[in-house]
Amino acid sequence: SAINACESSNGGCSAKAECRRTTPGNRVCVCNAGYTGDGIVCIEINPCLENNGGCDRNAECTQIGPNQAVCNCLKGYSGDGKRCTYISLCSQNNGGCSEFAICNDTELTERTCTCKPNYIGDGFMCRGNIFQELLRNSNTSKFYFHLEALSIKDIAGPGPFTLFVPRTDILNTDPRVKDWIAEGVMAQVLRYHMVGCANLLYNDLTRITNITSLHGDLIHISYSQNSLVLNDKAEIIVSDAVGTNGVIHVINQILVP
Repeated sequence: SAINACESSNGGCSAKAECRRTTPGNRVCVCNAGYTGDGIVCIEINPCLENNGGCDRNAECTQIGPNQAVCNCLKGYSGDGKRCTYISLCSQNNGGCSEFAICNDTELTERTCTCKPNYIGDGFMCRGNIFQELLRNSNTSKFYFHLEALSIKDIAGPGPFTLFVPRTDILNTDPRVKDWIAEGVMAQVLRYHMVGCANLLYNDLTRITNITSLHGDLIHISYSQNSLVLNDKAEIIVSDAVGTNGVIHVINQILVP
């Protein structure tokens, strides 16, 4: 009977090859799908080595089997791997920057936040002038509405100014406020909470004993037990909200000239 050249040891072919009988006693070795070689030696084909495996140039090709690969978009890109598009960080939620900032995509997964003109800050927090800032914070918005009602525009100017603002709930609940408005002296009370020509941060205030308000009367400052107290009554509870033309401190009582 004719000798089957493929009968033992796969005919001397690679384990990754098929042994095919040709003429009696002869055979050819053919590498299996996904492999390349002469049949005696068969090497797994890595599709990633040629043309990035058909993946997008902004994708990573990963071999997962003989002549098989998956494509995954690189960080900063989205898509199916065959096609990857750049994700602009700035396109969503202004890139996490302040609403008053300009977001710039710089490179992959990077962006810069820069406050717009007439705003100051680090780009994530941008503040306008202190007049605008009063309105943006619920703690200080009532003070803003009192200024508006009386057309007091002093602090909209270039400044610098330092404001001591009674918290909104204090202005809402202190019964004297209605009386002052009725008597026409509310403007004087409000101006007593403003200091002109000075941008006084909390640290600066710890070294001062008296300052003159826009109303003309002095405000007495004392520093004890790690707190700053004005006129021996009103404590500074939130400090150093810095705007383009000054600084706001929130106090827990109304100052009375």
